[in-house]
Amino acid sequence: MSVKPPEGLRTTSDPVEGATTIVLVRHGQGNCNISGKIGGPIGCTGLTELGAGQVSDLARRLEKTRELEHTSALYASVLPRAIETAELLASALDIDRSAIERDCELCELHPGEGDGLIWEEFVERFGAKDWDLDPSLAFAPGGESWLTFVDRATRAIERIAQRHKGERVVIATHAGVIEASMLQWVRSTIQPFDGNRLRLPTKHASITEWEYANGSWRLVRYNDAAHAAMTA
Repeated sequence: MSVKPPEGLRTTSDPVEGATTIVLVRHGQGNCNISGKIGGPIGCTGLTELGAGQVSDLARRLEKTRELEHTSALYASVLPRAIETAELLASALDIDRSAIERDCELCELHPGEGDGLIWEEFVERFGAKDWDLDPSLAFAPGGESWLTFVDRATRAIERIAQRHKGERVVIATHAGVIEASMLQWVRSTIQPFDGNRLRLPTKHASITEWEYANGSWRLVRYNDAAHAAMTA
């Protein structure tokens, strides 16, 4: 006798055997997060002392819980705050720092000519755009729009999932990339993606985990920063 309702009536589902697990870790607090400087390749100068501590807390948690054991690959965007995050996590994942794979497609939105400017300078030079009104507007000359960014970021994650079928992969990345995944694989199952943002409160050094199987994505957890409470 089955104790479970038919699949079509269930509100939860069991893990899929052989699924690919993609774990997105937002970087710790970056210098650009507190300086008001736009943090592309020019403006990003890595983690603050607090940011490094946030990621170190997560690394200690992972060493203790082994919840991400058997991670087969560790990726990072090419921005220093993400690279430093991956380096701090590497030993807890039993991965050598030299094996970290850097991928520009995992970066936060490419800011073009806005890179390195403080926000006051940016608005004076390029104006205050509103993506809620028009998500197709480029951030700045040479930069991405919200629409092109979401497409680029989610295609990058899908490419990595296809490359590592049946494995667990950890990616040190950015809040925008995490939001892009939500828009593409959660919201779009309810209604077509129309470019509207969610403005999610994704915490620094938090975990968002996806399961990918049979061509579809399932959210396992979002914004998991329990380690912060443990060390507060």
